[in-house]
Amino acid sequence: MGTSVNDVSPGEADVHFSGIDRNAVLQALAAVLPPTCLLSELEDLRPWECDGLAAMRQLPMLVALPETEAQVVEILKICQRMGVPVVARGAGTSLSGGAMPHAFGVLLAMAKFRKIVRVDPVARVAVVQPGVRNKAISEAAAPYGLYYAPDPSSQIACTIGGNVAENAGGVHCLKYGLTVHNVLRVRGVTMAGDVVEFGSHALDSPGYDLLALLTGSEGMLAVTTEVSVRLLPTPQLARCVLAAFSDVVVAGEAVAEIIAAGIIPAGLEMMDQAATAAVEDFVHAGYPLDAAAILLVECDGTPEEVAEEVARVSEVLQRAGAGEIRISRDEAERLRFWAGRKAAFPAAGRISPDYYCMDGTIPRKRLGEMLNAIAEMERRYALRCINVFHAGDGNLHPLILFDAAAPGEQARAEAFGAEILERSVALGGSITGEHGVGVEKIDQMCVQFGENELRMFHRVKAAFDPAGLLNPGKAIPTLNRCAEGGRQHVQGGNLPYPELERF
Repeated sequence: MGTSVNDVSPGEADVHFSGIDRNAVLQALAAVLPPTCLLSELEDLRPWECDGLAAMRQLPMLVALPETEAQVVEILKICQRMGVPVVARGAGTSLSGGAMPHAFGVLLAMAKFRKIVRVDPVARVAVVQPGVRNKAISEAAAPYGLYYAPDPSSQIACTIGGNVAENAGGVHCLKYGLTVHNVLRVRGVTMAGDVVEFGSHALDSPGYDLLALLTGSEGMLAVTTEVSVRLLPTPQLARCVLAAFSDVVVAGEAVAEIIAAGIIPAGLEMMDQAATAAVEDFVHAGYPLDAAAILLVECDGTPEEVAEEVARVSEVLQRAGAGEIRISRDEAERLRFWAGRKAAFPAAGRISPDYYCMDGTIPRKRLGEMLNAIAEMERRYALRCINVFHAGDGNLHPLILFDAAAPGEQARAEAFGAEILERSVALGGSITGEHGVGVEKIDQMCVQFGENELRMFHRVKAAFDPAGLLNPGKAIPTLNRCAEGGRQHVQGGNLPYPELERF
């Protein structure tokens, strides 16, 4: 009897697949792919060994770069028949190891699927292949006065296929929604090689909402080959309000007060003092460096709507205790305000040899509490952390700074990050907001969910992929792994690494 996906932990999975005949797989794939679409030499495989979570690396057995949907179908049929794991990959900007290759598997790189099939300005729909960059959709729609709303910080590089896999968000997701709210239809291929379509261009479609199930499934249910997205009219005007606070808790409370006032801004971001200092030196956005935290609040719409909303936001911020309020005077200044927030990750790279970007979600009213908790963790782990938040929906992105060359620092950074995630759950939140689980957070899934929920997740996975070959060992922990405690949770402040006891 074959081993089921429920019985195989990520470590055990490598043993389970270790009997695969690499040469046989290579020959089978070479029969359906041109030589330029199949990589097998070590120097060709090395660039594919990790995604944006570079601390975790694994060379793939082979890399396939199909050019057509028919080739994707054939690749999956071959791998299904031979029992070979498949990991689909877009631009590799995932920050949770979701696209990390499998040692005995084929990395299915969709980089050649870069065609914008059509833009329909009347229906306000764009049909694109999964390798199209997020920002390229808005660029193609701009001549029609339209754009694609979800805007992750990596939008100049990340692809729509990856956005679907991770249910990506961005600074404007508060008002306009995540990927799941802006995708109308997804066409893909199952592990068995069956072409399937989920959703439609209509407002509703019959049957279960499998489109929402596929979005955020981290490449574990099907390989996306085409996506239809909703386009929105480009706002006539946008203004950004910058508010400075002398206390992070007060800034967090101001976020909750904006929402409580019935205001849903286009964007509502928060940065602590360490983050503003890092980005100001990088992009010169004009941030007040003496503030403990700043909020960026964007209002968009018609000029009349913007004027009214800016006035209401400013009034709330003043009542909430903002020490300084600035309103962008023109488009250039608005873009400069946002340039700092968008540059938080590269700015961290300028001030530290390495950084570890976390992604959790907490209730808005507890933002200040979480920042104070992170400050306490900084002292305990002896590592710095700069904080940026999609404050409007409570999605936090702490950037833990460390030096991988220094003994013990990477281990401390990972423990620090795990404690942030588990604190997020304790505060009534989630271990992820938009980065996904991948391999990074798989142990924290044991904290977020109970046995019954995990069993149901495995049943859904098995309904699409009975053999467990699509992205195995990711996102959903086995019950055995949870029972064994994974990599030891740090809930309650217990430190899992011996060297931490010195701090």
